[in-house]
Amino acid sequence: MRSDIMNKTSFSGAMLLAGSLVAGSATVSFAAAQDYEFQPVSTEVKQGQGSLVAVRLIDKRTGKPVPDAVIFTTRMDMAPEGMEVMTTPVEAASSTEPGVYAFKTDFTMAGGWRFKLAAKVQGEPDTVQGELVLKAAP
Repeated sequence: MRSDIMNKTSFSGAMLLAGSLVAGSATVSFAAAQDYEFQPVSTEVKQGQGSLVAVRLIDKRTGKPVPDAVIFTTRMDMAPEGMEVMTTPVEAASSTEPGVYAFKTDFTMAGGWRFKLAAKVQGEPDTVQGELVLKAAP
């Protein structure tokens, strides 16, 4: 009879532990790639060589900028003007504002330019991707 009581106690304790683990894990939430957004600091840029473009990476859940992301893919093309094959190189530039990422590029023509970015945010397994439309003017 004594082992019968021990087994019931052990079983009840195990169920209580399992229940608390399930309840505890239900309150933990992780961010996903869609919880982040690239935003242009300005959509108007200067046409010509060496133009600066700045983008802000925002955590949409808090509205705060995300510093120290690693931007590993950039592409600038004229897709908004129907010329996706017209591209220009993009080079990283320095930025002093946390969560703002600066780039230097040559806008060879006035008009609409699409800026595609991909980044890794610390602690997030998924890649954050963004697509911005900029307007180059003389």
